[in-house]
Amino acid sequence: MNRYPWLDGYLMDRPGAEQDYKLEWQWQRYLVRGRMFAAVCTPGAEHKLHAGRTMIILKCDPRLAEAFRAQYPDVVPGFYSDKKTWNSVYLDGQVPDQILRDMCDMSYALVTAKLTKTVRRELGLIP
Repeated sequence: MNRYPWLDGYLMDRPGAEQDYKLEWQWQRYLVRGRMFAAVCTPGAEHKLHAGRTMIILKCDPRLAEAFRAQYPDVVPGFYSDKKTWNSVYLDGQVPDQILRDMCDMSYALVTAKLTKTVRRELGLIP
């Protein structure tokens, strides 16, 4: 069960956000200019720890990634991602809405910071 019904709309409201479905991974991805800033998936039974639990995978500042994991049991190292810079949040868990929104915003900001100035200007992220 997803206790965050607002999540898809929130992610798609980011400037330049697009969605695709990565069939071989079975991930719903959220991209900006071809770069992933979020993904939603439900790992199968072969992933015992995560089996059947829908999660969102978000980029995170490495200094904060561990802090989120320590404070919220439903935040774990990024599933099939770099464990240092990506976190996964179980969508059936108890992470407060505002914290998840902040994590989504951080992921988007970290990814867009790597785009060129021209692209960031086109997206309205810099004047």
